[in-house]
Amino acid sequence: MSLQHLPTDFDSLNLPQTTPDDIRLGALVRAPGGSGRITICGFCSDSGVALNNGRPGAAKAPDSIRSAFYKLTPDPASAVPFEDVMRNTADEGNIFPDSDRLADAQVQLGSYVSGVLEKGKIPVILGGGHETSYGHFLGYVNQNEPVSIINWDAHADIRELKNGKPHSGSPFRQALEHESGLCRSYIVAGLKRQSLSRSHLEYLQKLIPKGRAGYFFKGELNKRIIGNIYERARGNVMVTMDMDALSQHIAPGVSAPNPDGIPLHLWLHAAWCAGVSPKVRSFDLVEMNPKFDTDGHTARIAALTLWHFFKGLALRKKNEHKKT
Repeated sequence: MSLQHLPTDFDSLNLPQTTPDDIRLGALVRAPGGSGRITICGFCSDSGVALNNGRPGAAKAPDSIRSAFYKLTPDPASAVPFEDVMRNTADEGNIFPDSDRLADAQVQLGSYVSGVLEKGKIPVILGGGHETSYGHFLGYVNQNEPVSIINWDAHADIRELKNGKPHSGSPFRQALEHESGLCRSYIVAGLKRQSLSRSHLEYLQKLIPKGRAGYFFKGELNKRIIGNIYERARGNVMVTMDMDALSQHIAPGVSAPNPDGIPLHLWLHAAWCAGVSPKVRSFDLVEMNPKFDTDGHTARIAALTLWHFFKGLALRKKNEHKKT
């Protein structure tokens, strides 16, 4: 089977009917006439998760997240800018890779991201496993554009390839060691001490004096530090948020369950900050696993994460208008 990029089947998402006094996000995204300043695309892959000994199932996440996200309403306290952002969001469907051709699929995702960036738009990618983020990074490679990476995650994901194959634990080593040198820096925040090997810690520590890496353990995070991470990032930034950074009682449907994750209010603040920051050029949300979800709970948390990111985008747009 060849690689496919298929449109979203909105009818299959079972979205509620929208009315003028009860507007839902899905209706705004589907409304004609928007410029598509932001694009949403799913990357339906979990072969990298399986190769990294995680729980397969994340390949079906994009539509689960969409279904929950598109049922939400704009923030009533800032409805107009929120609605404007959603009307200028285009849903561009899903990329479906072959399970044995992950590297090819990552190249295809990179080509998609590159095309979006070239038009000055903001790509939002729904994973899939964390192998999504290497394809995301390749979009910047295609544009020959340096980028700093901020990863909200319980794991550093800087493992080496397995038998020459990429996987969900390798994307940021691949980015840091890419021959282009375009990964300007890599910051990972939310790490679990019990899930970070000494060799991986030393790998990051060697890059810190060069200004190419930084890390924060879960217990070190607060709103001030989260804001500082974005403020201190250099140049253009791509943000990736791994759902297993949250505790499993909050997000049971993930590839690698976490008993002690980032508090939800800090996680959502990190998503909002990504939306607000003019440095952030792209965003991905990964490792949600519908196969292990409970009553759609994790999908709704993923949707709420996206909601906070888009709320931040609405404020960014409002701030841009003030400057002009």
